[in-house]
Amino acid sequence: MIRPRLDAPLPLWMVFPVIFAALYASHITLLQLPYYWDEAGYYIPAAWDFFRTGALIPYSTLNNAHPPLPSIYLALWWKASGFYPVVTREAVLLVASLGLLGVWRLAMRLVGDLSVAFWTVVLTGLYPIWFVQSTLAQADIFAAACSIWGLVYALPTRERKPWAAAVWFSAAALCKETAIVIPLVLAAVSFAEGLRLKPERGRLWREAAWLAACILPLGAWYGFHYAKTGQLLGSAAYVSYNAEATLVPLRILTAFLYRVMHLTAHMNMFVPVMMALAALLLEPRSDAAGHERASIAPSARLRIFLLLLANAVAFSVLGGALLTRYLLPMYPLVLLLAVTTLYRRVRYWQALAVLAAAAFVAGLFVNPPYGFAPEDNLLYAHVVRLQQAGIAQLSKRYPDATVLTAWPASDELRHPELGYVKHPWDVCAIDNFSAAQIERAARESCNYTAALVFSTKYNPPPLLDVWPFSQGISERYFGLHYDLHPEAIAQRLGGKLEWRKESDGMWIALIRFSRPVEARTEPGVGRYAIGKVER
Repeated sequence: MIRPRLDAPLPLWMVFPVIFAALYASHITLLQLPYYWDEAGYYIPAAWDFFRTGALIPYSTLNNAHPPLPSIYLALWWKASGFYPVVTREAVLLVASLGLLGVWRLAMRLVGDLSVAFWTVVLTGLYPIWFVQSTLAQADIFAAACSIWGLVYALPTRERKPWAAAVWFSAAALCKETAIVIPLVLAAVSFAEGLRLKPERGRLWREAAWLAACILPLGAWYGFHYAKTGQLLGSAAYVSYNAEATLVPLRILTAFLYRVMHLTAHMNMFVPVMMALAALLLEPRSDAAGHERASIAPSARLRIFLLLLANAVAFSVLGGALLTRYLLPMYPLVLLLAVTTLYRRVRYWQALAVLAAAAFVAGLFVNPPYGFAPEDNLLYAHVVRLQQAGIAQLSKRYPDATVLTAWPASDELRHPELGYVKHPWDVCAIDNFSAAQIERAARESCNYTAALVFSTKYNPPPLLDVWPFSQGISERYFGLHYDLHPEAIAQRLGGKLEWRKESDGMWIALIRFSRPVEARTEPGVGRYAIGKVER
């Protein structure tokens, strides 16, 4: 008996170029942007260090023990094609395309319908968080792509391959350490099923062993890191912010509620989720042969729900910031469940899929009525262009200034390799532009002659903010603060507002100070920090 091909009727080598071409065309206006946020703060400096010196542990940025696979991958691309942002973004697009190819393969294996696979891929690619991360050189898209392919071989299908899943999951953990949650959850489920199903015990426990073994490469990395630095998980400040200060019951509960919202509602995810929940009230439909339409097998569906729950819990405890990209491998699973439900129960389900796609496209451009990270939609591109415009004005007006500013502009001015300046600047760095930080900058001595100030967070107008009840908790546990307006900053620091620009709810401004400056013989010699700056 000849078994049908798993990728029939379309082989993967035909699907991948279509996915990549669509991603490339939809991101073409973003490919030239300089590096942004955590790209500039960690991932590009780490890869830059490896590219120049072969150092797996970065020395020009914070020591946080992130695994090195993204740095190695990017450095190989730079070696082949040159160190340019467009090269980096095209390299990341390839990884994102590989992840979407995994979504296609996963849908075909679990459901076996081309239309379900098509719409799951389209919705995943258009979902604002996945769309934006598809060109940002941060570890999450690398880990997500590898994790999706691990699920292709780990979830219950007739072609289950635990060893192949272990390879992909190991690669995911070496891209980002928190990806280890996925194989460990699946290993626990297989082990528990082995206790219940004696005839299948041997196979299930072998599978659990393969999946649990994914922790070994990650453990080897941490062993290497400890041997080289004497620190297992990175600097004390990093560990405290991401894994110790988070262990507060109220914070964990609040973070979990946010994580549930991130998985089911954020950036218009509520549209397919609510439609799928409504569709559950309908009876399953039959195909042309009179059989009920295909659905995800109960054992695979159980594992998907457990993975969603485990990741929501894990990222309620780990990570000081509630960044939605930490959940990046989970969004395709939510969408696969939603699309499969609509396919199975709604007659004109593809029209509803088009509606979900339209909602996601709108989410790329229209900000939600609550605070969110600019990297969750195309607001990040506005922020990057504002930073470019502000630094261009600074270079034009005050080319020899010592600049008071905050991260990420502090790194953008100090590191020419990030694409904003041609030589390092002298910088006085503060945490943000809240009243407390500006008062500190006014009191403490730092020889700044100009200030580049900007909105460090997106805050909706008070009348539109749907989460006002959470303000106190967010200020206490999640770093919520409110930046002063540039006029107020200039007044409190005794400077003059020279230039200002706004875009999509964000702003940047340049302030000049009349004060004597110490002479210096070369750019970038003096670097200062006011207060403690930790990211």
